[in-house]
Amino acid sequence: MRILVIAAAVLALAAASAQAQGRRQPNDGPKPADNTPKVDEKAYKAALERIPEPKDKYDPWGGARPSEPAKKPK
Repeated sequence: MRILVIAAAVLALAAASAQAQGRRQPNDGPKPADNTPKVDEKAYKAALERIPEPKDKYDPWGGARPSEPAKKPK
């Protein structure tokens, strides 16, 4: 009988703590102003056009292997 009472008490405490975690207080305060900068499409495209094109093609694996395979003499 004592084990049953202890088990009921443990379950009651576990349920109470789980219920307390789920409660939220209502937020009645003012909503924060939207301070994110607006994207200017014309300025973005103009900035992309100002980026110079590379002369050589970039090889990310260049350090791991030779950039051109060795040709075998016939």
